[in-house]
Amino acid sequence: MAFTPALKNFVEQKISNLDKFISHPDGGIQAWVEIGLTTKGQKSGDIYRAEIQIPVPHFDRTVRVEARHTDLYTAIENAKDLMKMELQKTKDKKISLSRRGARLLKNILKY
Repeated sequence: MAFTPALKNFVEQKISNLDKFISHPDGGIQAWVEIGLTTKGQKSGDIYRAEIQIPVPHFDRTVRVEARHTDLYTAIENAKDLMKMELQKTKDKKISLSRRGARLLKNILKY
């Protein structure tokens, strides 16, 4: 499988849409993307795999997702959608944690 400039542009376009969920100090998004053919000789045809890993600096963890599909571009789209959901969960956890702390502080200062 050849890695073409069109495929590179497609992946960069999809990944760049995820930057609204995380903030890096340098203003960009850093992602590790692996795409490829899982195995050859499947009865149902070729199965492509897309894996995305993005470090989330304010949680000191890396979010990883993987998707498989018979079409490479669909596998990348599915992986992007899964990553969007995971990053949204991470962002919601951070917001709820800060709100919980603020609520606790408010209850302490109330008395």
